[in-house]
Amino acid sequence: MDLLNVKNSIIKLKQGDITDLKVDAIVNAANAQLILGGGVAGAIRKKGGPQIQEECNKIGGTFVGGAVITGGGNLKAKHVIHAVGPRMGEGGEDRKLKNATLNSLKLMDEYGLLSIAFPAISTGIFGYPIEKCAKIMISTTKEYLEGTTQIKEVIFCLYSSSDFEVFDKNLI
Repeated sequence: MDLLNVKNSIIKLKQGDITDLKVDAIVNAANAQLILGGGVAGAIRKKGGPQIQEECNKIGGTFVGGAVITGGGNLKAKHVIHAVGPRMGEGGEDRKLKNATLNSLKLMDEYGLLSIAFPAISTGIFGYPIEKCAKIMISTTKEYLEGTTQIKEVIFCLYSSSDFEVFDKNLI
């Protein structure tokens, strides 16, 4: 199953490159300094152009579990939400990942945005286990969509087929 209806919203799974999606916002798995380095952030920097990093520099940073929003530059997405996930071993990782997901969704409502795409936050160089990531991100999103929100579509965009399968298994 790669589709789940939650109240007035839909959760979808997609395999591919998050920077190719035409949505209101894509989520960057960011670091606390908002420096667009490798992985998802590197792809966003490359395709989105320098203005995204320039906006991040003006913001200056955010806390682990926090999220900030910038324009989408040259991306198909109108905005980038930079969500700072935890590094494995720093403590409180599950709560911090839940907060990064939740704070991204709250920004969507704050800015009146309808569609968002998330990567598997913290599962790259931050070393967070994909299985736990899928459980936490999906359950947090479902819980949020059960409340009052104008969000219509949440996409979990997974780059590899193995990550897609883990999220697919957890989308119940």
